[in-house]
Amino acid sequence: MRIGELAAASGLTTKTIRFYEQTGLMPGPPRTPSGYRDYPEQAKARLDFIRDAQGAGLSLAEIRSVLALRDGGQAPCVHVTALIDQHLADIECRLAELTATREVLRGLARRAAATDPAACTEDEICTILAPADDPKVDR
Repeated sequence: MRIGELAAASGLTTKTIRFYEQTGLMPGPPRTPSGYRDYPEQAKARLDFIRDAQGAGLSLAEIRSVLALRDGGQAPCVHVTALIDQHLADIECRLAELTATREVLRGLARRAAATDPAACTEDEICTILAPADDPKVDR
């Protein structure tokens, strides 16, 4: 199948498919005598896998490593499990960071609501964002 047909079947652009070839995610297809790319039927399944893996949060480098294992004849299940576990740990850490940031912002919002702009001096940039232990700032 030609690249335009593969693009239509996969929902990707021809530019994306060419990019995947250049970065090693897709093997270069054989060419027709006139020089057109001639993709085998399994190319769509590979593109579907790449899209699904990206949807799960895997980077292109991680996807490439999974494909390399599969292309080398190994089942990538252990590797994929490790990638998923790492992504979950990263997300848990990020959620904790976001929760802490939300609490800081809620405190700043309360401080902002209680701040009288007329009480700010020219020496201060913004009392709302001043450290909580700043003696010049009324809490």
